[in-house]
Amino acid sequence: MARISLPSLDSSLPGIPQSVLAVSMETKYQCQQCHQVLRKPVQAQCGHRFCVHCFKLLTSSGPKPCEACRQEEIYEEPQSILNSNEAFPDNAAGREIASLPAKCISEGCSWTGCIKEYEAQHEGKCEYERLPCEACQALILRSEKEKHNERECEARTLNCKYCKVSFNFKEIKAHDEICQKFPMQCKDCGKKKIPREKFLDHSRSCAKSKTACPFSEVGCKAVIDNGKHSDHEQTSVMEHMRLILALMSMVRLQRPEAPGSGEWQEDSGLGLYRAPEDGATATAATAGGGAAASGQMCGLDHKVTALENIVCVLNREVERSSLTLEAFSRQHRLDQDKIENLSNKVRQLERTLTMRDLQLAETDQTLRELQFCTFDGVFVWKIADFSRRRQDAVAGRTPAMFSPAFYSSKYGYKMCLRLYLNGDGTGRGTHLSLFFVVMRGKCDALLKWPFSQKVTLMLLDQNNREHIIDAFRPDVSSTSFQRPISEMNIASGCPLFCPLAKLAGKSSYLRDDTIFIKAIVDLTGL
Repeated sequence: MARISLPSLDSSLPGIPQSVLAVSMETKYQCQQCHQVLRKPVQAQCGHRFCVHCFKLLTSSGPKPCEACRQEEIYEEPQSILNSNEAFPDNAAGREIASLPAKCISEGCSWTGCIKEYEAQHEGKCEYERLPCEACQALILRSEKEKHNERECEARTLNCKYCKVSFNFKEIKAHDEICQKFPMQCKDCGKKKIPREKFLDHSRSCAKSKTACPFSEVGCKAVIDNGKHSDHEQTSVMEHMRLILALMSMVRLQRPEAPGSGEWQEDSGLGLYRAPEDGATATAATAGGGAAASGQMCGLDHKVTALENIVCVLNREVERSSLTLEAFSRQHRLDQDKIENLSNKVRQLERTLTMRDLQLAETDQTLRELQFCTFDGVFVWKIADFSRRRQDAVAGRTPAMFSPAFYSSKYGYKMCLRLYLNGDGTGRGTHLSLFFVVMRGKCDALLKWPFSQKVTLMLLDQNNREHIIDAFRPDVSSTSFQRPISEMNIASGCPLFCPLAKLAGKSSYLRDDTIFIKAIVDLTGL
């Protein structure tokens, strides 16, 4: 038997916590999967109730056996197989649950009401509810969440107001010490808001900044304003020349040369000629010192040469490492691009598969409807296994059942029947209750609303003698006959359709554990 499909019951939440109830929870209001209070209940063909969210999760990968049936030792196939195509919204249980008294479970909140008001007005909106911070995981009041995220959370992310790069709150102060966009102030000229990356250039060009004289390498100790270097160099030419001369003299003393015989030599500032025999004694005296200095200079030259060779090798290694690093960086970027492209393809395929699954589900539903539906306003509903279905209704497992849809014409009104085998409302326990339901169709925009055609409902006498007949004309002011805005309107019909006593014993209405119900919609005026 076809059932009403569940996509119209959309809920991303499991059951309502039991602690929300202000009274003890009855077992019939408990979801068999999450064991909480039913949220948008659906009833499987075995009679057990589930939240629509839990039921969709259970059957998302296909039909599953009902664990509740196994625990109650009433497991029986195929009735105990959970299938989204064989379940229906349990509106009666939903209304009962909606009227149950409720209270808020948040500490400090005094809200009370019913479950319906809790879901619509209070759930997810309570100012006293404590929520985990997504960043630091601390529990905070909902009313203080925005303040916590902006001012108090130790793990919040902030953008550097200078370079706009994102940093953790704990790291932002350390970043200010190295941020290249951080504004600095020149102590010499007083200029403010100079980015750190341009501060060195400013220091070199600042007219009031002082730097050492270019001749500091040879001993000039003057520190001059940037704009007055040329004046200093012009006024200090003689001083700079003396410093250079002194340096050259020191270099000459560090590398003495033995004078040749009979050459002129300086002696205390006086030019005197010394014969070879006269300079022999002086030569002998300075030979030892000159040889020691010469050996020291050779050692220094060797060390400098060795250090230069080491620096050259290190430079080559650094250059090679830089090239390798650059190659790795390029390859990493290429790999990242490939990964991103593959991820996009996977996401596209997932979306395509989801769309295909939805299309297949819609096609399957359409095929099931076409298998039983008629297009002339006349529908005969065969209900087999009457005794078992009646027991399920009495036990409350399956109080109601829906017929397949039928139509007034190919593009006309879409309708179905709803039957309570143990009665509903005033007929509970004494009568069959039969109701007529107007469903949402694809061509509703072309039809006349409200629905006003006469409806005749019949329980067929299988001896073709005395059918049980009830007919009614729709109340055009009732919401049951307005254009549907959901999957189906509220059912309307006959709660006292047929006394259950007429189906007892050898009844002509019940043969081979089967009854037949017929619906006729008057098409006059269409």
